Amino acid sequence: MRLLQGICAWLPLSAARALGRVAARVAWLRSPPSRRITERNVRLAFPELGPPEQHRLARGSFSATAQAACEMGHVWLRDIGHVKGLIREVSGEDAVRAALASGRGVVVLGPHLGNWEVLGLHVALLGPLVSLYEPPHMRELDGLLRSARERSGARLVPTTPRGLAALVRSVREGQISGILPDQVPRAMTAGLNVPFMNIPCFTGTLASKVIQRSGALAVFGFAQRVKGGFHIRFLPAEEDIYSADLERSLAALNRGVEACLRHCPEQYQWEYKRFRQRPAVYPDHYRNL
Repeated sequence: MRLLQGICAWLPLSAARALGRVAARVAWLRSPPSRRITERNVRLAFPELGPPEQHRLARGSFSATAQAACEMGHVWLRDIGHVKGLIREVSGEDAVRAALASGRGVVVLGPHLGNWEVLGLHVALLGPLVSLYEPPHMRELDGLLRSARERSGARLVPTTPRGLAALVRSVREGQISGILPDQVPRAMTAGLNVPFMNIPCFTGTLASKVIQRSGALAVFGFAQRVKGGFHIRFLPAEEDIYSADLERSLAALNRGVEACLRHCPEQYQWEYKRFRQRPAVYPDHYRNL
């Protein structure tokens, strides 16, 4: 992994992305399980599209995910000044800066869209950032990930009660928290089945609870892949996300993710089993894959 990322860091960004597109074509032809998951997700999320459009979107998503992997050499290994130079445009940031200037904390909800590692590095430049961190399954990557994510000023805390308490406390003190809103939680008590793309799916309650307990401003953010770099976009959350009714808050959260991915649906990580439901008595959209 380090060798691959080292090669990608040495290549121009356009060449690294081209390498990702070639890898995606090869992987697509081999028909891995991730391809079948992508195709299933696209059919579920965009039933209004015809089969040719669904096929193009699925292949585009496969390519975007591979490009994101090959971009990591630039994002993880190059200095922070280089990463800042890849950010071509920033939209919607004024609301974040205004909240921080007033002493109000901000919860940035960054879905698996575009390159979320770039988003995290940029957000940490706006103010003190505390993000939850779960060590990767490959232990050898742990040091690489931590050093990469913390080098622009972020502080990573573990996904433990102590880490969660530190995250809420930091936001109450007027800092920033970064949370992935579309990750399916493992614990049955950590989520509810609410609609996403008009399909009920298990959605984590963490983000809504942090927003309620901290009184923070909620915004969505993502780093859209554009020619030569990235366009950082911040979108306001619906008022319902602040509701004490968890189902209502989570429905607004999922609509916020939908609003983000409408900008570049092919850059969403459709390879992820987002439409899982719990408990097992509910329909399993991935059972025959």
